[in-house]
Amino acid sequence: MPARDPIALLLAGHYPDPETGEMLAAQARAVVIDDSLDGSEAELVAALGVGRNVAVVSDRNTHQVLGARVERALGSRFDVQSIVLAASPRADDATVARVLAALASTTELVVAVGSGTLNDLTKMVAFRHGCPQAIFATAPSMNGYTSLSASITSDGMRRSYRTRTPLGVFFDLRVLAAAPARLIRAGLGDTACRPTAQADWLLSHLLLDRPYRLAPFALLAEDERDVFAHSRALLAGDLEVMRHLVRTLVLSGFGMTICNGSYPASEGEHLLSHYVEMMQPPGLPHSFHGEQIAVCTVAMAELQEQFLSRDSPPLLRPASLERDDLIAHFGPVIGEGCWREFELKRFAAAETEALNARLAATWDAMRARIAAVTVPAAKLRGLLAEAGAPVRPGELGWPPALFEQARTHAREIRNRYTFLDLAADSS
Repeated sequence: MPARDPIALLLAGHYPDPETGEMLAAQARAVVIDDSLDGSEAELVAALGVGRNVAVVSDRNTHQVLGARVERALGSRFDVQSIVLAASPRADDATVARVLAALASTTELVVAVGSGTLNDLTKMVAFRHGCPQAIFATAPSMNGYTSLSASITSDGMRRSYRTRTPLGVFFDLRVLAAAPARLIRAGLGDTACRPTAQADWLLSHLLLDRPYRLAPFALLAEDERDVFAHSRALLAGDLEVMRHLVRTLVLSGFGMTICNGSYPASEGEHLLSHYVEMMQPPGLPHSFHGEQIAVCTVAMAELQEQFLSRDSPPLLRPASLERDDLIAHFGPVIGEGCWREFELKRFAAAETEALNARLAATWDAMRARIAAVTVPAAKLRGLLAEAGAPVRPGELGWPPALFEQARTHAREIRNRYTFLDLAADSS
């Protein structure tokens, strides 16, 4: 743990922004990461200062792993409603509605026991019910634990909804170390995308004057180094490396909250993953979000390296894609949603000319600054492979044609300008 722990400083409201000196604060009241939390669950929740009526939401798998233990512990001090979902629930509108309908009207705190899907579901449920949320993690599989957003599938599209940061986030490292290996690798994948996400975000800042901040990356730099240097140990039950991984995930979530959006942790690599999920053909093997991000991170790092190695600046062309093109590719419902996002980053001839002038004048400085925040694709591929994480589309069972479509069309999903756009817009 760093001498001046950024998690503790954020919780106290005393983390200095590296650019402005402003004191930054987290909205959570508690983040507890310990070798074991067995026996302290009720005390941790009581310290959040909520009422007696608590709903514990788990699924069939996470209930067995940790949920039953949490319910027993909380039962000594709280009135507990147990909601156990079927195994592998979906984070979609229908499931949110079902859980919300099952929730007791008197509920004052929703406690999730799980990881990505349970976290998203209960954030949305608690937000709509009008009460806070807390979570006991069962896997180090993603960086959304401490963010203020919930990722919910709605009308066929993965959408990010603003909710609230959990009041309390609790990590029992022994439970996390015993999680399925694929979920541990998924968390490594969600951590490994920091360099590609930062490079994409910085590109949009330098080229399009979009807002950009250093704080979310400064927060997690020290823990990230330890994870990247010892990724193999994650699968060997090393609790110290697991602690560093959990801290990077927590700090990444706080970084997104500080920036009021997922910009520092979700850029081109996430667009590729979301495209595959949206367009996946029948029979495509199941893969976890972080596994997908691992593969897509390597692909984005390779694309970024190709551009950053160029001595001459790319030459942009005016936009040619139209609304009908997106509707023809995605269908009428999803296509309309994509068009509303994509049209915000279509450049007409005059805008393109101005951007080309900027590229011509600043390309050397621009690419040097972006390259400084990247990690070589070979290093990312190596640290992921050392932990057994997938690094190529074929390892997830993704057909080459599907991934090539993602390279072309993923940029059309969202108004985020990334190296996918630069590749499509330039010659």
